[in-house]
Amino acid sequence: MSTIPADLKYSKSHEWIRTEADGTVTIGITDHAQDELGDIVYLELPEVGRVIAFDEVFGTVESVKAVSELYSPVAGEVVAVNDTLTNAEATINESPYENGWMIKVRLKDESGAEELLTADGYKSEIGE
Repeated sequence: MSTIPADLKYSKSHEWIRTEADGTVTIGITDHAQDELGDIVYLELPEVGRVIAFDEVFGTVESVKAVSELYSPVAGEVVAVNDTLTNAEATINESPYENGWMIKVRLKDESGAEELLTADGYKSEIGE
């Protein structure tokens, strides 16, 4: 069974968001997603300053099984990228919700907020 923290929101494409005290949101992929992908070996993320739209591809993650696109569950400007994942992609497998976060975004608007799932909604979505 996947770990699904109750304090996060989830997209149907298996990204999670955490709203930070400063109003930005942190984005990563879920425990379920990293488990399905297997060992992650490569990650491509956007540069700080890039503006991303809701449901836009913001990067890719490559595992021993597949290459998957990462979709933004929010609209806004990328204000931080987790550079520690470069050459340490396995961190996503080991700690998808803490050390394996991918980007932080300053929200432009609430686009997509109504599509985000609670932990219980995400559990239902993945059949757990």
